[in-house]
Amino acid sequence: MTAAAAISFDKVCKTYSLAFHLAGGIKGMVLRPREAMRRMRLVEREVLHDISFDVARGESVGIIGRNGVGKSTILALIAGVLRPTSGSVTVNGRVSPLLELGAGFHPELTGRDNIVLNGVLLGMRRDEVVRKMADIIAFAEIEPSIDEPIRVYSSGMLSRLGFAVAVHLEPEILLIDESLAVGDALFQEKCIGKIAELHRRGVTTLLVSHDLKSIERLCTRALVLEPRHVAFAGPSPAAVAFYRGLPA
Repeated sequence: MTAAAAISFDKVCKTYSLAFHLAGGIKGMVLRPREAMRRMRLVEREVLHDISFDVARGESVGIIGRNGVGKSTILALIAGVLRPTSGSVTVNGRVSPLLELGAGFHPELTGRDNIVLNGVLLGMRRDEVVRKMADIIAFAEIEPSIDEPIRVYSSGMLSRLGFAVAVHLEPEILLIDESLAVGDALFQEKCIGKIAELHRRGVTTLLVSHDLKSIERLCTRALVLEPRHVAFAGPSPAAVAFYRGLPA
């Protein structure tokens, strides 16, 4: 890992355990259970194989690829939600993940209380979160409902609040997984503007998206994933062109 790197993947492999396979089928399990148990084996799927890359501090990197190639797995490994099967993932900086907006909210707490809860979980002091409260509420555009329990919020309100919390709590590394489809077109544009502002302020950003225009607009560099490996890494326009040229 270079001294300037915020994130480093070194020969990372990630395998998921899917299910147990009955070699002799159900009939074998019924007629010869002991033998069937001995022959039972775990079915696994390797999503990432020997992946290595660095992301410099302050860099904005896009990750593109078809569904199921490991894009979200990479973000989850950076966030610490998953651990690699082998290899190492090194992260230097406070991570603010936008992996599933509103996933950490408590339904019985108010929007205001959930802002404090999420801020503390992301590593900030309560007084720091309170100082940013007004900006978060205004950005999310849910002022009339902020003191109601979030179980009465619509999914759109939850997503807007989740986005607002994550981008206002001074992240050093921002992970975004298809989170730009929040609200209407005007609100989406506001989200894109906020991400661009954070990048200008030196926040390291990783963006997973099928929206290639957003990748080109927000990212200076991009990785193209194909099953188990990085097929291309380079400037965003070149990465998008490479991805568009892949066979269907």
